[in-house]
Amino acid sequence: MFPFHLASVLPVFWYNMKKDKQPFSAELYGDLLRSQSITTASPGLILKDFQTMLDYLQEHEVTVSGVNQLLQLKFLPSLNQRLSHPTDVQLKRPVQKSYPYINGLYLLLRIVGIAQILPKGKSQVLSVDRALLDAWMALNPTEQYFTLLEAWLMLADEIVIGEQGGGALNQPLYKLALFWSDTETDVMQFPTYQEQNKIHFIPGLHNLALLDLFGLLSIKTGKTELGQGWRIQHIQKLPLGEALMRLAIQVFQDSLNTWESAIEEGSSPQAKFGMLQPYLQPFFPEWQTVWRLPGEEFQDGTYTFKISLGKPWRRIAIPAALTLDDLAMAILDSFEFDADHLYEFTYKSRIGLECHILHPDCDEPPFTSDVRVGDLSLASGQSMTFLFDFGDNWQFKVELEAIAPPAPNLSAPTLLERHGKAPQQYPDYDESW
Repeated sequence: MFPFHLASVLPVFWYNMKKDKQPFSAELYGDLLRSQSITTASPGLILKDFQTMLDYLQEHEVTVSGVNQLLQLKFLPSLNQRLSHPTDVQLKRPVQKSYPYINGLYLLLRIVGIAQILPKGKSQVLSVDRALLDAWMALNPTEQYFTLLEAWLMLADEIVIGEQGGGALNQPLYKLALFWSDTETDVMQFPTYQEQNKIHFIPGLHNLALLDLFGLLSIKTGKTELGQGWRIQHIQKLPLGEALMRLAIQVFQDSLNTWESAIEEGSSPQAKFGMLQPYLQPFFPEWQTVWRLPGEEFQDGTYTFKISLGKPWRRIAIPAALTLDDLAMAILDSFEFDADHLYEFTYKSRIGLECHILHPDCDEPPFTSDVRVGDLSLASGQSMTFLFDFGDNWQFKVELEAIAPPAPNLSAPTLLERHGKAPQQYPDYDESW
């Protein structure tokens, strides 16, 4: 998980933060935080509804859409009725975004990694990772609450829920910082849907729903009109929201120098779980365990990939310690292509973030020469796209079929199977006239 592009974010972010007259202060907010108990019903209902989502996924085989991997329409009404605040929707064809509480909870499910997308035949299923579920259930309520808060404020990218825009526009903390600092009063009224439209993007309805579930603000709803969605009449900021929002912004500011220095040195800084713990543990000593995602650490083994270019395909085994450069060369060799152009690997991580790993001669890291195969956060059945030659745009599908134990005698990529004749890399165009 990478922080957003700082060059595009910082000017606006800093401008809005400088308008904020009350940065986080332990003296100002310490007593409030120390007196706050965390349970399944306090300060909000986030833990209760998050568990409801987990229960629903274990009871049903929940399929998702093909492109954005969102919940299909047939599951939304029944799931909505199970939540603490069912959303009244008067739309002919509602989608996941029409249910802000579901949309926000789905974002958290993906970012903490407990629910992952797995292929099943021609469909994709949102499935619970049993090992991570056990790890989740071993956390105490305080640890669960702040794991979810950290996932949302410090790590989430709204591309996971189909939001388009890129960079800062997909970061909940960026949107929430703008909303929090631009709102002069603690209470906002929305007499009409037209007035309500101003909060549909900044901070976004799913972010408002999560603010409510975390107990950071309160929302009063009204009657939904025909052809309309969630009706918000009244929003009130709560003291805990003031404290935790300002603290999250402070943590982000404290991280900027580290991230900027790393980027200048040509590396890719990573935002990870645990960023908030040093700041919050003095007030919440129950927060001992920091959440860990599979794929954050190197996974050793022998990786078997099926590489397809249309109908022709190849099967390659490669040790985890080799780089994506090594895999790229093996792919090109297996299709008898010359390695004389730039390339990149693109894939969705297990938590739904889009990852791009580029040829070493490209401008921005991470580079294929630095990323090992075992660093990939892929599960068996998931695929990458290998784009070769940015002019001719050869697109190879690279499917991870299996991860086996390390093979002592395997030190280089090995071609296991070959099917179909590879196309010509440079067709003789004169022959087509």
